Amino acid sequence: MRSIKLILAYDGTAYAGFQRQPNGVTVQQRLEEALRAVTGEPDLRIASAAGRTDAGVHARGQVVHVRTGATIPVDRWPAALNSRLPEDIAVVGAEAVPPDFHARYWAREKRYRYTFHVSPYPAPLIRHFAYHWHRPLDLAAMRRAADLLVGRHDFAAFRASGGSAKTSVRTVTRLSLTPQGTLLFLDVAADGFLYNMVRIIAGTLLEVGAGRRTIAQVAQALKTGDRRLAGRTLPPHGLCLEEVVYGDGPARPAWWADDADAADDAE
Repeated sequence: MRSIKLILAYDGTAYAGFQRQPNGVTVQQRLEEALRAVTGEPDLRIASAAGRTDAGVHARGQVVHVRTGATIPVDRWPAALNSRLPEDIAVVGAEAVPPDFHARYWAREKRYRYTFHVSPYPAPLIRHFAYHWHRPLDLAAMRRAADLLVGRHDFAAFRASGGSAKTSVRTVTRLSLTPQGTLLFLDVAADGFLYNMVRIIAGTLLEVGAGRRTIAQVAQALKTGDRRLAGRTLPPHGLCLEEVVYGDGPARPAWWADDADAADDAE
């Protein structure tokens, strides 16, 4: 059996998230249908994914791995699968990996981007990929609040109910805000994310920029873990999984399997 790592890009608008669901079409479902058609292996399923993006969340760098007996040359996997995938999903990279490679456990860092469209007027052509905010934002205040969240902290206040995490401690290595015309990009990198963590961080910083929440409240939320002191969870369509960074071995032991990254949609 061979182990193949695949990198995916997709527009999540039409899907009920990445992970296969009983009631709704998912990215995993469409990918596995393509894999079975290409390999001729009727029971082939992906072995793991780096994260389970939620309904409406997009990806430029989602990672999965499969174990297969197919002899397709590794450089032919993207073209072969893309010929079977819908236009809103694409395989953009493939490589052979060691037999013990695991798309989730070997991940060292995940990088997400939340996109705001800051303008008095909506922009129909980007409505599925950016959250529209109609008033000016205090970018300096947002950056000061963001600086508080960088580092290793207990992010209990920045998680939604329903996650399975045993611990809410995570290490955020990057949290930056970059304006580009009417767009504002929030880039977040961490060793892992809690359920809806990025979307709650985005909502918190937006409320700081709008003058609806103070930097002191953000600091207190981080200190106390009180969800009420953090901002609302923004909609999923502004969120994109940009990249997953790997080392040359497991970043976590196998017993980590039941922890929060199993439900990581960055949320």
